[in-house]
Amino acid sequence: MPKQSPSSKRRGRLLRFGAACVVLSAVAGYVVVQYVAGGTGDPGCRVVSADGTAAYEFTPEQAVNAATIAAVGTDRALPERAVAIALATAIQESALRNLAHGDRDSLGLFQQRPSQGWGTEKQVTDPAYAADIFYKHLEKVRNYTELPLTVAAQRVQRSGYPEAYAKHEGDAVLLAAALTGTSQATLTCDGRSVATTATATAGATTATATGPAAVRTALQRDFGRAARLRTDGKDTSSSSSSSPSADVPAVESGERTMMLPVSEDTAAGGRSVDERGWQLAHWAVANASALRIERVSYAGREWVSGTSDRRWRTTGSTSAEGVGAAAAAGGGGVRIVTAQ
Repeated sequence: MPKQSPSSKRRGRLLRFGAACVVLSAVAGYVVVQYVAGGTGDPGCRVVSADGTAAYEFTPEQAVNAATIAAVGTDRALPERAVAIALATAIQESALRNLAHGDRDSLGLFQQRPSQGWGTEKQVTDPAYAADIFYKHLEKVRNYTELPLTVAAQRVQRSGYPEAYAKHEGDAVLLAAALTGTSQATLTCDGRSVATTATATAGATTATATGPAAVRTALQRDFGRAARLRTDGKDTSSSSSSSPSADVPAVESGERTMMLPVSEDTAAGGRSVDERGWQLAHWAVANASALRIERVSYAGREWVSGTSDRRWRTTGSTSAEGVGAAAAAGGGGVRIVTAQ
């Protein structure tokens, strides 16, 4: 075989180097895209379909934000379809992260623009406010529950990519079913403590407080604020001492253990007792890392932080009739045990 000239060898090395750079750039680009979409790192949380054939993995930060979006939707007595539309929109716009940046002046979970009348910078980076104002606009879309999800979302968002929301519908439907309580024992998290559950914005939630008092404050944040905002259009809430709305779960607590009673009286927005109970149970698991929740029990099932399989385990009778009857009689509830 003829020997390669020095110049040919240099060209070969340059070509190989160039090819390697292209590959590395492609890998780096993929990693960046997956990060923006919330798909890298240890997800920490997982939701599965009732039949176990579909699953969506996400981070504790995303779980907290998703739970807030669902809580605000049920606080407005909206159907599960509305929650799915909101979740798909937030997955597309921010990957369920409370962003302090975006296109032009877009901010927050839904990338809402203060200059376009969505609210102040502080408001649109408050997850509860952002979800509430999204739902307010969604309710103005005629027959939105009958429209394709991406069409309904686009009529609220008016995005430059109107078909983008459709690709997240499956994941959003799974999340909505768990976080509105229509699916049972389907959302789990590893429960490891994290320093913060949102990016650095005015609406960020930090895990500086723990125990039943912190859980009570978080319940007030998610289940009480939307009702007050609708009353007079102003954010009058400042802390858990604010007057709760009718939808905020009552709390009976001890030093580390608290019970959220679930009965016909507390099942808001036309939801069944079991749906209300599973919504609160899944909400607690979604907030476990931020609030250092160690155990959540409801309807004869229990989730425990730190277990390797992260499953809900059976602790007693799971009869739907028995659970419903006990809850209706005031004897049912979601039991939460915190680290301190």
